[in-house]
Formats: sequence, structure tokens, C-alpha cells
Amino acid sequence: MKVYNGLEFVQNIQNPVLTIGTFDGVHIGHQKIIEQLNDEAKKIGGESVLFTFYPHPRVVLYPESHELKLIQTQTEKIDKLRRMGLQNLVVYPFSEEFAKLSALSFVRDYLVNKIHVKKLVIGYDHQFGKNREGNIEFLKEICDTYDFEVVEIPAQDIDNVKVSSTKIRRAIAEGDMELAAKYLGEPFELYGKVVPGQAIGRNLSFPTANIDVGSDMKLIPKKGVYAVNVLLQDGILYEGMMNIGEKPSINSFKDDLSVEVHLFDFSGSLYDTYVTVQVLKRFREEKKFDSLLDLREQLEEDEAKIRTYFSNHF
Repeated sequence: MKVYNGLEFVQNIQNPVLTIGTFDGVHIGHQKIIEQLNDEAKKIGGESVLFTFYPHPRVVLYPESHELKLIQTQTEKIDKLRRMGLQNLVVYPFSEEFAKLSALSFVRDYLVNKIHVKKLVIGYDHQFGKNREGNIEFLKEICDTYDFEVVEIPAQDIDNVKVSSTKIRRAIAEGDMELAAKYLGEPFELYGKVVPGQAIGRNLSFPTANIDVGSDMKLIPKKGVYAVNVLLQDGILYEGMMNIGEKPSINSFKDDLSVEVHLFDFSGSLYDTYVTVQVLKRFREEKKFDSLLDLREQLEEDEAKIRTYFSNHF
């Protein structure tokens, strides 16, 4: 998959078949669109293209009140789109100026004159451009003038999926990782760098990898303890358990949120490496402990339950 940041270097895409959207999560609805995009491209010896935006439009248009957390970082989104078989990704820098662009100017100046779109695949209810004036009917009116075909994704195809990025964000925020995985077509993931922590777990024989997800826009699941898979840089997958919340402490919680993972049957150092954490199931709320002994006993109980979960489900 080729990734273009802006339109300056977009060139030589053969018979582009294009769709538009933020595609946060690249959920099963998005995947269906990409599948259709690829199919339409094959029909004309073309290439599939997603025209997306960064940063997310809501962040730019409502900087003080958007309260938006994203299912994926940009790195995670690009990786998943690549795995879905998309051939070209155009990431356009969204700005207040761009938001004022009319639907006609966007289609004519960007999609036609710069990308040379041959087919535009779009949902029946998709809107774009200034005041959301662009829609499927608008595109059907102008497509002959600008020599491209409009392929409508029928209401039935979209509605049958019954999924949205908003629904997925809600499931993750509530800790319902199994519902999120159903919508995403795979487990929700946290990708980040392993950084030094407090070493409390190591002193209890439960060493943890502290994960820095690298973005304050990344949605973090509800605080608590989870069963996880952890994929290391070398491609090896480990089962484990994760605590999300205030850094595990005695008597009180600290103010800073942490994502800490204990890998089962692993020895060695992971500092300064990058890992992918697949979040599978939430097991309990976070707790505070009166002593290190209480904390250790709880960790042992958590590990036993989560190991049983893995043996029963995988």
C-alpha cells in the first residue's frame, strides 16, 4: 500500500477507484467498503484509493469541545488498512480552510484534477464539503461532466452491518472488549513503546511492561484488569494480563494513568521495544491495596483466572 501525505506527490495511480472517510477503527463496515473498492478497481484494471483526513475533522472544527478519543492511532490505522488490501491511502491535512471548501471544488480540484478519479464509491448517506452539501445525488448530477462513475453502496448493505465508530468507542469505554472485537472484526489493539515503570510488579515476581501509546487522542479501555495477547517485535505472541488505571499502589491511587502488561512465561527485557497488545476481555475493576501481600495475592488470583480463560477459549 502506498501512503501519500497530501496531494503533492500523488501520481501514476492507475484508474483510481476512490472512497472518502475518516475510517476510524477500520471496522467491519469499513472493511466491506474496501472490499467493494478493490472489486470495482479490478473491473477496470485500476487501483483502490481511500481519501482520508488527519487530524480528525472534529478536532479541528471543535477544538475546545470535541472530547474525541480515537479507536486507532494513525500508525494503527495505516497498518490495518494495509492488511485489508487497500492499495493507496491519501492522508490530507484537515484544516479550517479546507472545511470551507465547497463540495464541487473538492470533487473537481482534488479528486478529478489531482487524483484523476475514475470511480467514486460512496454510501447512500455520505455527506461532505462545506455545510455537508455534497451527497450521492450531487455526485450523480456532476459525474458525467467530470468523466467519472458513481458507485452507490446501498442502504441495505450499510444498515445490515449495524456498526459505527461511535458504537465501538462506547463499547471500549465501557470495557466490553468482546463487543468491540465483533464490530472491528478482530481484537481492539494498543500499540506502543515499553518504558520504565515503578518496578512494583517486578519486586512481587510479576514484572510488567509499561506501555506508552504515544498519543493522547488514543482511546484507552475502562480501568481494570484484562486478558491480553501481546505481540513482540520479533513476531512472537504471548498471553498475559493487563492493568489499566492509576499506577498500582499501596493505600492510594496516583494521578497518572498507566497501561501495564504482565506476559505469561516470558523472561527478558522489553525496554525501548514496541509491542502490540490485543485486549480480549475485562475481568475486574481496579483496586487499591493495603499491603504488598494483598496486592500479590490479587495478582496470583488474576493470573489463575486469566490462564483458565485462555485454556478454555483458545
